[in-house]
Amino acid sequence: MVILKGIPSIISPDLLYALARMGHGDEIGLGIPELLQAILKLFPLDTYVSCPAAVMDLVNEDKAKGLQTPIWEKYQELLSNTGCAKPLEKIERFAFYERTKASFAVVATGETALYGNLILTKGVIPAGEKGE
Repeated sequence: MVILKGIPSIISPDLLYALARMGHGDEIGLGIPELLQAILKLFPLDTYVSCPAAVMDLVNEDKAKGLQTPIWEKYQELLSNTGCAKPLEKIERFAFYERTKASFAVVATGETALYGNLILTKGVIPAGEKGE
């Protein structure tokens, strides 16, 4: 793999190409904290939507059991660290599948956390601000 300065090594050339090709409002599905952290260094989140990051909501049986989703707290922390104070959107299971099918790109990872899948909505870099 070719390594470039300033590009996290976890970002493959194909993923970098997909991120660069995405337009404002395009979505990408992914699932792993280290990858999310790397992507957020390159990828502006959409500031014009109420929730630029979405997860699959718990199914009723898991809600009834009180299933915990600590991965969501990690995602929220990483998003907050980049200045995104908006909450994670929670999407019903089958609606999440449909939204994922419509995403610009889906990244297969080794994430094993329950309800660890994540959809990000790309924003724009404001005029006059350099992409660094």
